Amino acid sequence: MDIVIKQLGRVDYEPTYAAMQAFTDQRCQQPAQNLPDELWICEHPPVFTQGLAGKPEHIFLPGDIPVVQTNRGGQVTYHGPGQVVGYPLIDLKRAGYFVKEYVYRIEEAVIRTLLHFGVTGHRVGGAPGIYVRLDDPFGHAPLPQRPQKKVPGSEALEPDFTGLGKIAALGIKVSRNCTYHGVALNVAMDLQPYLRINPCGYNGLRTIDLSTIGVSVPWNEAADVLSHKLASYLAP
Repeated sequence: MDIVIKQLGRVDYEPTYAAMQAFTDQRCQQPAQNLPDELWICEHPPVFTQGLAGKPEHIFLPGDIPVVQTNRGGQVTYHGPGQVVGYPLIDLKRAGYFVKEYVYRIEEAVIRTLLHFGVTGHRVGGAPGIYVRLDDPFGHAPLPQRPQKKVPGSEALEPDFTGLGKIAALGIKVSRNCTYHGVALNVAMDLQPYLRINPCGYNGLRTIDLSTIGVSVPWNEAADVLSHKLASYLAP
């Protein structure tokens, strides 16, 4: 069963969050095969969203931007105009893969989207999301801080963001095998609000967008590419 892609345009965050919860509750009350998976693509007016583990001290200057508490994983992030937000509403049991692979597939879709525009996206060990080299966003050399196989008995290393900018953030929720929340790709934004928070709970983590690294892409084009990559990589 194909994923149904819905282009929502610019929509307020809180009603969209409520609609995702309602959709997920509905599909949990019906046989899963009756409701196809959906992918909602949108952008939001300025808003800070706080995850379940979010600490208030990571939002130190909200100003006139509202802060919304959510039930997704992770810490604080920012949504605003010029950012493509994708909300995959997937039945993982029907899709046939688990949460760890689901996250990997979302990240891969973002990496392939960036590659479409000539940019090399990277994963960082211990820190979900996609990053680019600030000094060479188009180079293909692997990162030394990429995810590595853990040596048994060794402690997990703190993520290393040296020389990197975060261009896409993930925050997900899984309820009875069904996903909501999702991924945000920065295209051409006002990045100043990121200076009012510790993005994803990391002090000093730089956040960038495609326009910052010299890639001029219309929002609609980036949204179209990301939506099709997500639909492809999240298929069963």
